[in-house]
Amino acid sequence: MSSEALHHVLIKPVYATVILPIAVPKPYTYYVPTEWNHSLEVGMRVEVVFGKNKRYAALVTALSEEPPQEYKAKAILSIIDEQPVVLPTQIRFWEWVASYYCTTIGEVMNAALPAGLKLSSETRLVISPVFDDDYQGLSDKEYMIAEALNLQQELSIEDVRKILGQKTVYPIIHKLLDRKLLYLKEELQEKYKPKYVGCVRLQEPYLSDSEKLEEAFERLSRSTRQVEALMAYIQLSRQKQFVRKKDIYDSAKVDGTVLKAIEKKGIFELYQREVSRLEGYDDDLRDNYPLSDQQQRALKEIAAGFAEQQVVLLHGVTGSGKTRVYVELIQQAIERGEQVLYLLPEIALTTQIVSRLRKIFGNHMAVYHSRLNNHERVEMWRSVIGGKNLILGARSSLFLPFQRLGLIIIDEEHDPSFKQYDPAPRYNARDAAIFMSHLCKAKTLLGTATPSIESYQNAQSGKYGLVEMPERFGDSKLPKIVLANVKDAIKKKTLKSHFTPLLIEELKSALERGEQAILFQNRRGFAPVTNCQTCGWHSECINCDVSLTYHKFTDSLKCHYCGYTTNIPTQCPACGDHNLNTRGFGTEKIENELKIYLPNAKIGRMDFDTVKGKNAHARIISDFEDKRLDILVGTQMVTKGFDFENVGIVGILSADQLLQFPDFRSSERAFQLMTQVSGRAGRKEKKGKVVIQAINQQHPVLKEVLDNDFKAFYHREVYERQEFNYPPFKRLIKLQLKHKKPNVLNEASSLLAKALREKLGNRVIGPALPTVPRVRNYYLTDILLKIERSPKHIKQSKKILLQAIQWLKKQPGYSTIRVNIDVDPL
Repeated sequence: MSSEALHHVLIKPVYATVILPIAVPKPYTYYVPTEWNHSLEVGMRVEVVFGKNKRYAALVTALSEEPPQEYKAKAILSIIDEQPVVLPTQIRFWEWVASYYCTTIGEVMNAALPAGLKLSSETRLVISPVFDDDYQGLSDKEYMIAEALNLQQELSIEDVRKILGQKTVYPIIHKLLDRKLLYLKEELQEKYKPKYVGCVRLQEPYLSDSEKLEEAFERLSRSTRQVEALMAYIQLSRQKQFVRKKDIYDSAKVDGTVLKAIEKKGIFELYQREVSRLEGYDDDLRDNYPLSDQQQRALKEIAAGFAEQQVVLLHGVTGSGKTRVYVELIQQAIERGEQVLYLLPEIALTTQIVSRLRKIFGNHMAVYHSRLNNHERVEMWRSVIGGKNLILGARSSLFLPFQRLGLIIIDEEHDPSFKQYDPAPRYNARDAAIFMSHLCKAKTLLGTATPSIESYQNAQSGKYGLVEMPERFGDSKLPKIVLANVKDAIKKKTLKSHFTPLLIEELKSALERGEQAILFQNRRGFAPVTNCQTCGWHSECINCDVSLTYHKFTDSLKCHYCGYTTNIPTQCPACGDHNLNTRGFGTEKIENELKIYLPNAKIGRMDFDTVKGKNAHARIISDFEDKRLDILVGTQMVTKGFDFENVGIVGILSADQLLQFPDFRSSERAFQLMTQVSGRAGRKEKKGKVVIQAINQQHPVLKEVLDNDFKAFYHREVYERQEFNYPPFKRLIKLQLKHKKPNVLNEASSLLAKALREKLGNRVIGPALPTVPRVRNYYLTDILLKIERSPKHIKQSKKILLQAIQWLKKQPGYSTIRVNIDVDPL
């Protein structure tokens, strides 16, 4: 036997277990060709065939010498990465998310990885808008693809295979993506535009031979401004990696004509440089203001809590200075060489916090959120795996590849925005972050003025540490909260549109004092119902069982579930009468009608309709901060993370609407929303006032909000939850079944509920119709499971549940039923 043949015999085969970015129930195993045995690592992406001819970029999660027993392993086609793009800790975290939230690990991978790190057979490639026909440094195969793209502008993966005459093309595409020569089509659909700055550099021979600079100065000696521009460039080039035109304009006090003149003389080269949006902050950093006694005490108690517990709940009233405590903890963690994740419920609504932390941490900080385009997400991914110190982000930032995670701060931990609803995985970022910190041996701080019932109960039971900050920072006082009786105003006929006399008077007084106001109504649009006063007809969505909302600005009726839009009818479609009326009110109507009673006030609106643009929310906040607006009308967006110094009055227009929502958490949500929006009133030495309009003045939540008494609210709410077997005393799993035929859906849901009851008994509730029983032409039914809190019961129940769903899908006629599993629904 030859030595080469003997060598192949002695090498043991290696098999790679991979995650595919699709919803298959479990990972798949592939054979690793022997030449890659020592170059393939866990966390790298590989090109594989799955099914007949479908190719995917799969992620390696394990390497083994054991082949799969159930099938013959196909060979991996290529290795895409030179270094792992996912860490082992992340893979363990993905596995936990998939297991806990009853989803597939492929769906978790899809949610976690940026689109730029996912490739499939359907991916199309598009020439980069920054490619300037510079083919230098490209291999022959890369050159062929670049030339083809330059001619055709767009290629499929299959086109690339035909051009190169080979099946394995992902590594080549990956290199071209890295060189920014091409982009995935999805990036251009998001209208991604690379960021450029105009820059200056020396031409040859001056670039490589500094002694020639004396000659350059002689050539410019007739123009003092040109000499000053060259001197400024030389000085700046010693300080900066690249010199921007703007830097020279500012330093030498010259303009573009001077630089162009120097370029014509062959000394300067003017060029456009693409820069990363993650580079961020060039201004001077600011020192923190001193800690108050309460903040110093809180920091000591948090440190003591972390010594004994992994999680600490910081319960501080609005305006108590929690952010300053966060900053101190972040600085301590960074000094220890740790990475910090600062989770916020909605990054687009936290402009003030981002701005403030940027001034303290500068380029040590990066911001990750849904409005980053795909290319920016890949940059962010690489910066985190490279050790970026501080990441601010919404829930998806939890999936970033942290190397040295030491601290997770979850601000506004109670906020329902931390819950992912669709698509799967339907995870709660707060709960998942706590498990992530356990994996990384990190600490988690939950911060809020209105803790969730579950978190506060964990703190009361000793599972979490508890630190309280009951006083506002400095001389700030909590606002005075008063109730305005809507029922009484209706009786006396003093109600002005939807405003009580008390609210109008308080608004007028605040404006006369030069103060600003915030009005909160948790419903957007002009009016939620359009009906006929003659026959009772009302406008409904054609795709959903829900009323269409009238939007006056566009003079149209719109569905807030599926987006269906239609013109408002001129007469009743049912009886033909012209007596159509709108009922109810949203933010648009408040803004519109407030102008009648306060004609001189400058009024702005913040809701989903007005913040669609990338920077729209920032403009509204800036206008309000700079006092270009007197009154800001908004949905719950106005409750989150804002600190406006000049707000003297806050109005909550319909407390009843919050309290009457058919959900066991409605009291908790109402208390949180009203307390949070009340906290926007009165900062520094101004006390502020909150006016809550309500018909039912006797509701216990209103008294608890008036007294700012969270503990009274907590004890009453916990008693009711225990009586009716709701969290935190039971765990909930909600199943939502969907189908386009209601009879098929009803039969399937009854069959599934019966199968579950055989194993789980009275833990199964339903099936029942949800509040909106049809969405996007799919009929819906819900089944609810109430399970004991023990891990054993929960694990067993999930196993029974998944088996029952698989059994249902195999029954004749029910294979097309869609079942969404929501563990710990909100």
